[in-house]
Amino acid sequence: MPIRLLPPQLINQIAAGEVVERPASVIKELVENAFDAGARRIEIDIELGGLRLMRIRDDGCGIEESELPLALSRHATSKISSLEDLEHITSMGFRGEALPSISSVSRLTLTSCTSGARCAYRIASDGSEIHFDVQPASHPVGTSIEVRDLFYNTPARRKFLKSDKTEFSHIEILIKRMALARFETGFKLTHNQREVLDLLPARDVVAIKQRVSALVGEPFLAHALRVDQAATGLTLEGWVGDPTIARSQADQQYFYVNGRLVRDKVLTNAVRQAYQDVLYSGRQPVYILYLALDPAQVDVNAHPAKMEVRFRDAQWVYRFVLSSLQRVLANTRAGGQDEEIPAAARPQTQTPEIPQTPQTQAGLRFERSGGSGASHRPGDKSGLDVRELTHAYKSLYGPPTTDTPSPDSPPLGYAVAHLHGVFILAENSRGLIVVDAHAAHERVTYERLKQDHATGSVASQPLLLPVRVAVSPAEAELAETWHESLLQLGVDLSRTGPETLLLRALPALLDPCDGEVLVRDVLSDLSQHGQSHRIETQVNEVLAKLACHGSVRANRKLTQAEMNALLRAMEATERSGQCNHGRPTWIELDRKALDAFFLRGQ
Repeated sequence: MPIRLLPPQLINQIAAGEVVERPASVIKELVENAFDAGARRIEIDIELGGLRLMRIRDDGCGIEESELPLALSRHATSKISSLEDLEHITSMGFRGEALPSISSVSRLTLTSCTSGARCAYRIASDGSEIHFDVQPASHPVGTSIEVRDLFYNTPARRKFLKSDKTEFSHIEILIKRMALARFETGFKLTHNQREVLDLLPARDVVAIKQRVSALVGEPFLAHALRVDQAATGLTLEGWVGDPTIARSQADQQYFYVNGRLVRDKVLTNAVRQAYQDVLYSGRQPVYILYLALDPAQVDVNAHPAKMEVRFRDAQWVYRFVLSSLQRVLANTRAGGQDEEIPAAARPQTQTPEIPQTPQTQAGLRFERSGGSGASHRPGDKSGLDVRELTHAYKSLYGPPTTDTPSPDSPPLGYAVAHLHGVFILAENSRGLIVVDAHAAHERVTYERLKQDHATGSVASQPLLLPVRVAVSPAEAELAETWHESLLQLGVDLSRTGPETLLLRALPALLDPCDGEVLVRDVLSDLSQHGQSHRIETQVNEVLAKLACHGSVRANRKLTQAEMNALLRAMEATERSGQCNHGRPTWIELDRKALDAFFLRGQ
């Protein structure tokens, strides 16, 4: 067949295949246009899941009469005019593809009015027009777009849509996500003339929290940690849920880059790694995060639907997000985050020094059994000893008191009983504290072991027989590039040929039998993400097992001094609000909650 130009309508319909996947895709493009127009109120009316009608009204700046035909022309836009503009995009839309693509697979009517215009003007299209007829109309300042009979002229694509209910659920989820990005904008959503959402603009902290609670649920903010971090050229704000409200699926994860909701592997991996030490395997954290950076440092033109981005320096962004979230999560000490504890309520004496044991001083080395793995000898201490904590507590705090705590008592108060050999009951100025002694002691021990391990040089153990690993040339290059970094982590991995590596040593805590698997996993991470935390993760898993062995067991009766010593250690330990598996280590019942149990004041 000869080469020939395609008809304009077919060109637009092919483009629509990238832009318009389902009704929610149409809503995304049109609402983003409303954002770019400066809208402070957006109303979305949906009928039959969007198949019959999608109407979007906004109070933005509107479109001039002379520009209406251009609005329905391909690659016509007011948002960029040069390559330099493309490299510094601050608007949500910029390609000029949305309206012509949508109109090529629907019946579209656009009505708009600008400030100071004599009247509004209307233009209609079904994608087949070459010349447009612009008519006067009645409309306030702003724009309305009606999209009727989606895919009426492409029935094959219509067959791939789901039920009305399912398609509308995609729209509702989308609007909720967009409403979390633009607190200053009001949203109203109806389906088949039934109101689903009506969100007023949120212009202060109280209103913002009300919107978050309405969209994500009250439990999120009740268990959320505030994020407000900044570095050169980067800021990260928002909320992350504490590990106790993690979910089985990733349905409450919202990450915005310069106001744009994105799905990005770099960001997802950074969040996952930040939570790695406080979540059950397979559990998903919940978060609403806003990353801001120079538009020149991020390419938002990497995906047709603009859901994916590409960072100019992905490692820079990854390290910033990871370290920021690690700082926030590390500050989840039992008793509350430091900044949320009134100064008068903090302990005025120094934190008891947690004593080292012979095993931690010896570098936390396992005794190996026949080279096949690690064994733990009964009677070995692998971390904190509660009696040693008690001695440290008495030397600093004096004899424990049973008096009613005063307003300047420590956050977790003072112990009053040890219940069933499992729970510590304590009284503070607000009410009752209940602590799971084993879970709390396990976290305190684990964090100390990690600290000891990190501050000392990583103990590396030569393998009895070096392991030869066959790899691809690209993996061999990676290993050569990262040789020094891996050596600092206790891994001696050298390139001995174009496609051959030789593993000579591993961290002393790790099982040499898993050496080849570890190497391949690390190289895979380095290839995909430019970083790997496999070694750190495996070392931490061993330290967690050590901590579990060395922690208080159930039915081990604790004295009052021992219980108070553990409470003080919890207040001074990072991440002590959760055990090593993500379970809470303590709860508080304030006077109001206690009164409610007994119907007092009712």
